[in-house]
Amino acid sequence: MNIDSRPSPKDGTPVWRAEMIVDTRSILGEGPLWDVDESVLWWIDTKNHLVHRYSPADGSNVSYDVGDQVGAVVLRERGGLLLALRSGFAGFDPQKGEVEIIVDPESHLPENRLNDGKVDPRGRFWGGSMEDAEVNMDRGALYCLHTDRHFEKILGGVGVSNGIVWSTDAKTMYYVDSPTRRVDVFDYDDESGTVANRRVAFRIPDGMGFPDGMAIDVEDKLWVALWGAHCVGRFAPETGELLGVVEVPTSHVSACAFGGPNLDELFVTTARVHMADEQLQEEPHAGSLFHAHVGVRGRTFPAYAG
Repeated sequence: MNIDSRPSPKDGTPVWRAEMIVDTRSILGEGPLWDVDESVLWWIDTKNHLVHRYSPADGSNVSYDVGDQVGAVVLRERGGLLLALRSGFAGFDPQKGEVEIIVDPESHLPENRLNDGKVDPRGRFWGGSMEDAEVNMDRGALYCLHTDRHFEKILGGVGVSNGIVWSTDAKTMYYVDSPTRRVDVFDYDDESGTVANRRVAFRIPDGMGFPDGMAIDVEDKLWVALWGAHCVGRFAPETGELLGVVEVPTSHVSACAFGGPNLDELFVTTARVHMADEQLQEEPHAGSLFHAHVGVRGRTFPAYAG
């Protein structure tokens, strides 16, 4: 993916500036998820096989090596975590350090790995895939791991499966396939977990990078990490209007999540993968975890109910 310049917000558009809070310099920081019960942030470094647990209370960041590339982390109702690994969907017990593979939906595609994912309002896990080398941009898919632990293929022909969120009324699902530079929208049936009527919600304008991970606030506005554009953009999904910008002092912005006691803080992951030495000198903290007080309340996601 090419690198774009950061957007220039219109006059009056809110601009927040993110500050670094954990200087990990991850190869591919991703997947932030706020744990309301524990008041901690889970996030990952895909390429280094790490799951991180960041505690704002004391500033600690504990890392767990899960032994495989990890594309997403979510909470699990029965305790522990659910991961999207290169080797499939897996349960993870941080206290014991144990990984349990549940199912590998792409065992026939060794060149692929699982990427971003979230839990829907009924506790099903939705996770997508991509070709790890990012050469063939049609080898990925989107899957739903149901609560009885069987998986269903929802979409094929995906380039880089990324952000996915649901509206407050659980009637709409938004989804990002990054190379398309679009945020797509589906009609969503909460009871059955089926989607229909895929269409384009809005396109990311030229010069604003590629859409990556995504969060949603209580007003159903979308916060989209813009890879290559040094920022997260807040968008109105009905029109694509840019409503606000969280500036990040590094270009590879990968994902974001709301957290904090009032859920009005935005945590932002970044990466240093595919960056040349000259660019890394200009952006020495690429791959670190960033944070901004945005004053807009966000929404968290349920735990996997399987």
